[in-house]
Amino acid sequence: MSLLEVENLSLSIRDMPILHDVDLKIEAGEVLGVVGESGSGKSITALAVMQLLPVGSAWKGSIRLDGNALETYSEKQMCALRGNDIGMVFQEPMTALNPVQTIGDQVAETILVHSGSSRREARRIAREALNRVGLPPEQFPLDRYPHDLSGGQRQRVVIAMAIALRPKLLIADEPTTALDVTTQAQILKLLKSLVEEDDMGLILITHDLAVVADMADHIAIMKDGVIVEAGETVSLFRQMSHPYTRALFEASNHVPTRNPDHGADGSKPVIEIDSVVRDYALPRRSLFSAPDHFRAVDRVSLAIMHGENVGLVGESGCGKSTLTRAILALDAVQGGEIRLDGKLFSTTGEGPDRQMRRRVQVVFQDPYSSFNPRHRVDRLITEPFFLLEKQPDAEERDARIATALSNVGLQPSDAHKYIHEFSGGQRQRIAIARALIIEPSLIILDEAVSALDVSIRAQILDLLADLSDRLAVSYLFISHDLSVVRAITDRVLVMKAGKIVEEGRTEEVFRNPQHSYTRELLAATPILDEALRAREARATAE
Repeated sequence: MSLLEVENLSLSIRDMPILHDVDLKIEAGEVLGVVGESGSGKSITALAVMQLLPVGSAWKGSIRLDGNALETYSEKQMCALRGNDIGMVFQEPMTALNPVQTIGDQVAETILVHSGSSRREARRIAREALNRVGLPPEQFPLDRYPHDLSGGQRQRVVIAMAIALRPKLLIADEPTTALDVTTQAQILKLLKSLVEEDDMGLILITHDLAVVADMADHIAIMKDGVIVEAGETVSLFRQMSHPYTRALFEASNHVPTRNPDHGADGSKPVIEIDSVVRDYALPRRSLFSAPDHFRAVDRVSLAIMHGENVGLVGESGCGKSTLTRAILALDAVQGGEIRLDGKLFSTTGEGPDRQMRRRVQVVFQDPYSSFNPRHRVDRLITEPFFLLEKQPDAEERDARIATALSNVGLQPSDAHKYIHEFSGGQRQRIAIARALIIEPSLIILDEAVSALDVSIRAQILDLLADLSDRLAVSYLFISHDLSVVRAITDRVLVMKAGKIVEEGRTEEVFRNPQHSYTRELLAATPILDEALRAREARATAE
């Protein structure tokens, strides 16, 4: 008998079919990777196992945990099972944690509910769980709050909550999507060690094939609520009998086609950053102590030429976002200069005028949260018009909207729709159209593809490469995904602790990194082909 057996699981929500005859099986001590694009049914399958389905759901089939048919369990019995026998780790740790409760109380809550332990005993077990996930007491006492921690540390707290009672099965739903590569590597290593130590089954839900190739013993590929292909990891990727599996594999290794003559025109930089310093004031330690500060950006200098694509990479907290805010003139700097087309792009006082601001636009990570859902697309993408000295008349406005939407592969008729009518990839295209509509010299892309599925990401990268070739617009591409940076940029800068520690032509840096931190980042980046070769080597050795 397997640890978990899902047979012929079909599910609908308000009479809309979602899952169709899903079969899954996982043994104790095994990692099962469930892979597919957004909307394929990965997360709803996990919620069905947990019996945490939305109102209006109806399902049939069989879900057995250690031989027990969960479809016969009452909600009271399932409440006892969740946390004890099944744990779950969600994608975004900050939304999974209570911001007004200490981390100790949140880990101890599961123990108090399920084990009947005293509060003292529950806190002792909570302390052990936090120790197991790499949060020692001298740095992470139980009275710390989630906002005191980094993203990776919060995810470790969520994992501690899930494994505090040593469950038989752990479900991890996109646990590393929002994390930088080194933190991702640490979290994946932690999950793997927990599986080995506790002989626990792990269902790893992800759209990252490189991650799942490195972690999973078996893989199930989902599309439109159906398991289209499943099998042992190496065999599945070497055979790839289903076209959808092959399409995912190709998208994961996709490199945009670019004009061989593309690149900086070499005449002059579109933006120059010279010895920029950005400090943040820290609270006084006492009434009589001198004010202290934290240096987030430490004398950074760089230049981006017209038509050049530059990547900026580094871990969370390295200063990327702070530098971005300075470039956008949203934050004042304490030293240095930023020049746009040779003119001072002031970041003090009132900031640059409208004519200068229109030369720099930005595309954010989450397109949905950067738009007002009550407005139609035509209004959303024309918001930058307020930066123009002369507002276009109605005819010109319509022409610009049609051109901007066509440039990003959408129809002019899409201008009359609302943002909720589009997919994630289409929303990001609309965000790019908004950035392009006033013809900027520089577009800052802040993790613009990190939340997208691999196939959608490939489409957006192709789009950006095409726009760069046709419109000669410059990009500053900020990302923690080094494979994306390698695919789209001409030159890359590596940032650590507020400083640029390495820069150079992208291929040169990736092939021959000079700084130890760059080598660390590259070593932590999962690569699909290398993960498969390593797994084959381990299988041969065994």
